[in-house]
Amino acid sequence: MQPNPPRPTDAELEILTVLWSRGASTVREVYETITARRAAQYTTILKLMQIMAEKGLVRRNQEQRAHVYEAAQSQEWTQQRLAGDLLRRAFDGSARNLMMG
Repeated sequence: MQPNPPRPTDAELEILTVLWSRGASTVREVYETITARRAAQYTTILKLMQIMAEKGLVRRNQEQRAHVYEAAQSQEWTQQRLAGDLLRRAFDGSARNLMMG
């Protein structure tokens, strides 16, 4: 796992949100949660979760037949990182500019 995983994409963030709310889950469980809200393909969710494991966004437990995934970082840590990134990119690092915007 990377010490500072990259910023998650929107699709990866959706999967992380499921993992934060459900806890450690199989691909099938994540897929079922997502498809309750919108259409998705199982293989797409599987591939995204495999990529996320390579990036260090999730950890994969391979001890069981169905691999179990969990978020590598807490929701709070990820939200702080995303907020800080937005502040730097969109508001030149100025919290004042953010509040005025």
